Amino acid sequence: MRKVMSGILAIIGSASLLTAGPAFAHAKLTSSNPADHATVSAAPKVISLTFNEQLVPAFSRFEVTMPEHGMAVPVKTSVASDGKTIVGTPARALPRGAYKIVWSAATADGHKMQGELNFKVG
Repeated sequence: MRKVMSGILAIIGSASLLTAGPAFAHAKLTSSNPADHATVSAAPKVISLTFNEQLVPAFSRFEVTMPEHGMAVPVKTSVASDGKTIVGTPARALPRGAYKIVWSAATADGHKMQGELNFKVG
């Protein structure tokens, strides 16, 4: 009898873990433009970060800096109509140099993620 109960409990436990899987998922950055560690010849007019899940616009954004100069780059960000892409438009053309994008994103399930990317112009 104990073995039967143990087996049933094991099956129920396994099934609950399988069905709970999506609740523990986090949005993942799937692509960016410019790509991480890319060197682009022309300064991007728009920077985009695309994720695999829908984002909450109020908590999803990025900042751009020039680490060598300790300088923040003014960028206006928003979540695109697809709901999965954060787009940012620099206030002016980016000069040659190295840049760091620091992003934060939140999904409807309340999970917040952060990360960073680097790219160069020139």
